[in-house]
Amino acid sequence: MTIPEIIVSILVILAGLFSLGTAIALWRAPDPLTRANLLGPTVGVSIPLLIIALLIHSWSVDGFNPNNFIRAIIAIIGVWVIGSVGSYYMGRSIYGVTVVDNRRSK
Repeated sequence: MTIPEIIVSILVILAGLFSLGTAIALWRAPDPLTRANLLGPTVGVSIPLLIIALLIHSWSVDGFNPNNFIRAIIAIIGVWVIGSVGSYYMGRSIYGVTVVDNRRSK
């Protein structure tokens, strides 16, 4: 095994452990709001680790490709933005918070 393969293997194992930890925590969570908040480690850490592992693997096979690097950066930022906005709205819908605009309700 080469050094990039070892690094990729370690990153994939870490991502798997984060996903496993999240799954175990989801089973033990007492309420839906806590379950929605527990998805953070998977979205925030595990998926970016997998993207980085794929990027390192492609660099070791094909060499550095700026296109893949830009795609990976956009994918990681997109996962973080979509995950945070999605968990915010999921938490609001579970918690039952409604926003009333006083100017329009009259």
